Amino acid sequence: MLRIIDFKRDLFESAGKIIAIEYDPNRSSRIALVEYSNKERRYIIAPVGLSVGQSVISSNQKEAEISTGNCLLLKYIPSGTMIHNIEIKKGLGGQIVRSAGSSAQVMAKEGNFAHIKLPSGEVRLVSLDCHATIGQVGNVEHEALYLGKAGRNRWLGIKPQSRGLAMNPIDHPHGGGEGKSGQGNPHPVTPWGKPTKGYKTRNPNRYSNKFIVKRRK
Repeated sequence: MLRIIDFKRDLFESAGKIIAIEYDPNRSSRIALVEYSNKERRYIIAPVGLSVGQSVISSNQKEAEISTGNCLLLKYIPSGTMIHNIEIKKGLGGQIVRSAGSSAQVMAKEGNFAHIKLPSGEVRLVSLDCHATIGQVGNVEHEALYLGKAGRNRWLGIKPQSRGLAMNPIDHPHGGGEGKSGQGNPHPVTPWGKPTKGYKTRNPNRYSNKFIVKRRK
């Protein structure tokens, strides 16, 4: 069975060849099918500029080439390089910067950490022993996609959602009233009463707060 690969340790130090770039209904980016020297095939997220026939490598070595599609340790990626599919914790696989057109940048290296500027503008510390892939995620034009009609949203599996205002009071805090009435609440809320605009839900004591150098706002 073919699988999406982020960073699998059994494939480190192995080079592969791109044999196809395919559409994936489960993500905004395209995926590239890589065939390794042992004839095993795996999928990776396809970056901008990757083409069929090109070679890519997953490596832990300093000598590995800084080339689009190559997966390297952050300690061996020069400052200023555009990267994607970044590990947050060593060995967990790529977790952030994976959507179409997105990329992060290695700003600096200090001690055991790299300063990574994320697409949101946030600057975050990531261990130098984590992996990242060189380049920007492909399918950049995804952001300019115009669906054009409600039906096309349904093709993507996205169903319409009733407004809280149109519901009964038992179903939503905005519901009820005679005729065309307002929401009634001082501020818009969720069906469970939590504020929906500007309300911070992040735990202020979250362990990863110390790794955020600069907030996105």
